[in-house]
Amino acid sequence: MHSMETKRKVERVIVHVVLIFFSIIMLVPFIWMLLTAFKSVSEATQIDPFVIFPTVWTADSFTKVWNNMNFLLLYKNTLLLIFWRVVCAVLTATLAGYAFGRLEFKGKNFMFSLVLFQMMIPAQIFIIPQYLMVSKIGMTNTIFALVFPGIVTAFGTFLLKTAYMGLPVSLEEAARLDGCNIFQSFLHIMAPLTRSSMVALGIFTAVFAYKDLMWPLVVNSSANMMPLSAALATMQGQYQSNYPQLMAASAIACVPMIVLYLVFQKQFIEGIATSGGKL
Repeated sequence: MHSMETKRKVERVIVHVVLIFFSIIMLVPFIWMLLTAFKSVSEATQIDPFVIFPTVWTADSFTKVWNNMNFLLLYKNTLLLIFWRVVCAVLTATLAGYAFGRLEFKGKNFMFSLVLFQMMIPAQIFIIPQYLMVSKIGMTNTIFALVFPGIVTAFGTFLLKTAYMGLPVSLEEAARLDGCNIFQSFLHIMAPLTRSSMVALGIFTAVFAYKDLMWPLVVNSSANMMPLSAALATMQGQYQSNYPQLMAASAIACVPMIVLYLVFQKQFIEGIATSGGKL
């Protein structure tokens, strides 16, 4: 008995050591970004790999990028982009997922195969058609243009369809016996039971929207309509880059997602764990 307890303690220690080790590895890029932001340009670009900490700690890079870039406007554009993409993705995916998962209608399998086909091909293929659609209606350089590709989501439809299919049929049968129609059954019975999948979809959509780079650069030419990812990309020079300022701007750009995670930490963990997904 004593040997079994000792073995379990040793296994627990080994597991914790391994997890801590890989956690440190995951934090290395973030720590390196912060250290580079406090270095001078010469220190940031030298080849010596053993120069990790700045010789002289300076916050000039943070001051310069904050004065040169309108971060309040960039935060606003990014948060609007994330908010509307999450709202549209969750709404459309919930409705479509319920239709594909619980209803029977003509052409259902063919239409869902189109959804799966969209998931199997690269998203870059849709950039030109989407840009032409936005351009034709005169909505370039707007928040709508940034949100447009995320109004519907094939992944979200598949995720919510799977969630609805996992619910027992007896719930809908009981609702119909109580006099509920399809809309009432969906709104009051089925949709609340897929809350964890909705939260997971919202998390995935927010992360993908936050790091979306190519589409904002394609659809927007105005600096006033750029989100954080596109604005950071414009700091990368063709022949040389000021890496301390680039890293300082990247650190400032991380603030919204860190704040959102700290505020909704419980929902993040619950949504990902319940859905069985991963970032």
